[in-house]
Amino acid sequence: MVSGLLLRGLLAGLLAGLLAASFSFLAGEPSIERAIAFEQTADAAAGRPAEPEIVSRSVQRSAGLFTACLAFGSAIGGIFSLVFACTYGRAGNFDPRALSVLLALAGFIALVLVPELKYPANPPAIGAAGTIGARTALYFAMLAISLLAMILATTLSPFLTARLGAWNGVLAAVAIFAVVAGGAALVLPAVDEVPDGFPADVLWNFRLASLGARAVLWGTLGLAFGSMAQHWLPGGKPRSA
Repeated sequence: MVSGLLLRGLLAGLLAGLLAASFSFLAGEPSIERAIAFEQTADAAAGRPAEPEIVSRSVQRSAGLFTACLAFGSAIGGIFSLVFACTYGRAGNFDPRALSVLLALAGFIALVLVPELKYPANPPAIGAAGTIGARTALYFAMLAISLLAMILATTLSPFLTARLGAWNGVLAAVAIFAVVAGGAALVLPAVDEVPDGFPADVLWNFRLASLGARAVLWGTLGLAFGSMAQHWLPGGKPRSA
């Protein structure tokens, strides 16, 4: 069963990566171009030499973007299918499609939305080169805590539901996640390295596009994988291949 689900996860991840890359190209690239133009203008005004281009912008925004998204999507799809295989039949009486959508929603909240609220994505020209290590460590710390909080909440959810009832149990599990993840967001230091004069609309549009691309990826993954699993697991019994 696992190999069949893994194959479907990889296929769903490739589709999700393709759609996410297309969304990023249409919604995110204009903001990136404006951010690069701001950075180049600021460097010229300060007399700083332009950094050498290892990979051209035309490659970055086309083949590079789609290759990265397809690789990331397939990797996430494979991991997603393994999580589904471990969860299916053990997380209530959800059919494959409903469980897939719920797992995708939980993944988006824990791995994208909550870390993004604390440390949102930034376009080029934002962030000092000397702090990139610290900023990366803080982001992954927030991501890890958010993921662990989601695992804790979902693990305790059956016990809370049995004691408090379905509605109150779900609310208690949500509260546990919110307290742990929210507490971490309050404790971890803030990062604000937006340079003076940077266009607010560029920053806002880039962050929306970044969040939107990952919403497209997780939404497509949940729906596509759920549809394939639903047809392959009728009545909860896997087919032979």
